[in-house]
Amino acid sequence: MNWQEVCEHPSLKDLPFKIELDETGKIIMCPVKIYHSFFQIRIAVILERLLQGGVALSECAIKTVKGTKVADVAWLSLPRWEQIKHEAEASIAPEICVEILSESNTQKEMAEKSILYFEAGAKEVWLCSENGEMRFFNADHELIHSEYVADFPLKIDV
Repeated sequence: MNWQEVCEHPSLKDLPFKIELDETGKIIMCPVKIYHSFFQIRIAVILERLLQGGVALSECAIKTVKGTKVADVAWLSLPRWEQIKHEAEASIAPEICVEILSESNTQKEMAEKSILYFEAGAKEVWLCSENGEMRFFNADHELIHSEYVADFPLKIDV
């Protein structure tokens, strides 16, 4: 399957799972817990408050060389937004891609997903732990804080 087919398939609508595709078109479904939704909204709201000239998104589908990956939260500049806003999956990654970790995520999985986001054009990848601690990365290494949003908190309080 491709991402457009997934989006239009009647049996896949309204599932309580996050869906992604691997490089072979195989559907990957991941259930999420309530804290996941909480952090998604909080991070998006903070991004919109701290950054001007762009938009925050939740569940942003991104085309990668290994299938469609879905960033839990993303931030795009207005020019990038104009480029992708009518696409089923983003042909270029948002400048910031955020993953909210769950107990089922592995370091290997997050490292691979980060590489895919950077290859697709992301400037930073952020990881939010289950307790709200934030980690920030550029394509070269982990950062002390975001270079894109220096005032972003190091921890999201529940």
